[in-house]
Amino acid sequence: MTPQEIKVALGAGLLSFPVTHFDSEGQFQPDSYAKHVEWLSGYDAPVLFAAGGTGEFFSLSPSEIPRIVATAKEAAGKTAIVSGCGYGTDMAIEIARAAEKAGADGILLLPHYLIDAPQEGIYHHVKRVCQSIGIGVMVYNRDNSVIGVDTLKRLCDECPNLVGFKDGTGEIGLIRQITATMGDRLTYLGGMPTAELFAEAYLGAGFTTYSSAVFNFVPGLAVEFYNALRAGNRARCEEILRDFFYPFMALRARRKGYAVAAVKAGVRLQGFNAGKVRSPLDDLTREEEEILAKLIEPWKR
Repeated sequence: MTPQEIKVALGAGLLSFPVTHFDSEGQFQPDSYAKHVEWLSGYDAPVLFAAGGTGEFFSLSPSEIPRIVATAKEAAGKTAIVSGCGYGTDMAIEIARAAEKAGADGILLLPHYLIDAPQEGIYHHVKRVCQSIGIGVMVYNRDNSVIGVDTLKRLCDECPNLVGFKDGTGEIGLIRQITATMGDRLTYLGGMPTAELFAEAYLGAGFTTYSSAVFNFVPGLAVEFYNALRAGNRARCEEILRDFFYPFMALRARRKGYAVAAVKAGVRLQGFNAGKVRSPLDDLTREEEEILAKLIEPWKR
């Protein structure tokens, strides 16, 4: 896809990040991963993100990412595939180029590693990555990489392939200023953990879509919630929030890292051999998996 084509696809519906499947030795398991991606591609999600945050990008080696992207691309059919990308600038450029070569339709540039950085440094980081590839780039605004309005405007002026802005800060005032300033120059994606909990607020701030982690294991429910949100069916949204998302949030909040581990447990409960999370994360306890199993029982495949 061209950068403009992936920009359109990003704004066309619900998005998600498939978990990365590992075998008993903790190595990438392409067969199970391909079956999972193929299943997800049968639902109404125009873009899937391979090796993203929910896909444990932070515990993958750069050399693993192209294989994960290529596997997702082959399994996804017509669904576009965006690759995770990140770390320091030179490493991010290396990952971005490898992902493009592996068939990615775009990259999501995750926050740089560890340290805070000034706006000028973030500007040069994003600009160099954008200019190293021909596919579309989305930036992820969160943690130690919060892009200011003026910085983002400079990047939009100088990087035609910068097409998306994903936010995980929850700072509604800042992101509303960004959407008001940049207008339709970018596609805007909600990126808070369990994004459905914040979807109404982000929609009001000009974010037409978001990435759904639970789409990994209850895709039908995730799509139903998204459709109700876009149709203005607040009663149905509240019903789904009460019946599923708030209980899931309570489970997710039990331990750090469960925003990923609980999703991977859900994928396993749906019958996919996704394996365990890699360290430094840890899996749900047996008791917690039983709680999750009861929660997703109405949406078992």
